[in-house]
Amino acid sequence: MSAEATADQVPPLENSGVTFDLKPLNPSSKYVKLNVGGSLHYTTVQTLTKQDTMLKAMFSGRMEVLTDSEGWILIDRSGRHFGTILNYLRDGSVSLPESQRELEEVLSEARYYLIQGLVEDCQLALQQKSEAYDPLCHIPMVTSPKEEQQIISSCSKPVVKLLHNRSNNKYSYTSNSDDNLLKNIELFDKLALRFNGRVLFIKDVLGDEICCWSFYGQGRKIAEVCCTSIVYATEKKQTKVEFPEARIFEETLNILIYETPRVPDKALLEATGGVAGGGGGPLRAGDDEDGREHRVRRIHVRRHIMHDERPHGHQAVFKD
Repeated sequence: MSAEATADQVPPLENSGVTFDLKPLNPSSKYVKLNVGGSLHYTTVQTLTKQDTMLKAMFSGRMEVLTDSEGWILIDRSGRHFGTILNYLRDGSVSLPESQRELEEVLSEARYYLIQGLVEDCQLALQQKSEAYDPLCHIPMVTSPKEEQQIISSCSKPVVKLLHNRSNNKYSYTSNSDDNLLKNIELFDKLALRFNGRVLFIKDVLGDEICCWSFYGQGRKIAEVCCTSIVYATEKKQTKVEFPEARIFEETLNILIYETPRVPDKALLEATGGVAGGGGGPLRAGDDEDGREHRVRRIHVRRHIMHDERPHGHQAVFKD
């Protein structure tokens, strides 16, 4: 049984006029009233001496304790997590807080009271939190070519960059260009969530291209998929935006071979037939990276078309 009061319900000791004296604990007492930093607890000597801790040394009669005239024993520590300490002593286990900050606070108290089991439980919980999958997906936005170079060169993960610049209005757009541009952006967001923690995804809105994907491994550009083309029509030019979803997904899987350390991926193995490939893989033993010519796979989804929209009967010329 325990009764707790918050710190604001208990007057500060220095202003209350209460005096404390060092007294030995009455060995015949079965119950103990504790004032832990203003938090009041009522428990038993059996609970406090159940495990081999500092509290057992304090309440087994071997040490003098600080007691006021009403019999409250003062422990000069924060009382915020003392209820957790008592519950662990009672049951040998306790539900730990979800917050990392609170976990660290409980760990600090467990170390102070020399409760080794609780110390180990807190350390394990903190380790699991640090190794857990980060649910947040951070997408850096490129603001300059210099910043882009710094991000890519300093990142140990593969990098996928989407450049989308709808403000490039040199030519008019075809009727479905905006829809396809939006599909590219949506695919970028889906891939960023799918491979979060394994691949760094960045966005660029500063380049000359309207929609272009770039794939980097070990600081070098490995592949590029350009999704824009120019349609030449009578007396006008139009910009066409494509959505090569399969090609983009394939290049994203290929870039996973640059992970350090490499993590087996079922989708990657299926796409590459069980072998990590796809051009530009990691160097094999004996390869000379500095002396090897580096090539970038550029996939341009472009169709330069001369299309005559004059009345029926006139010849239309198509160029690829």
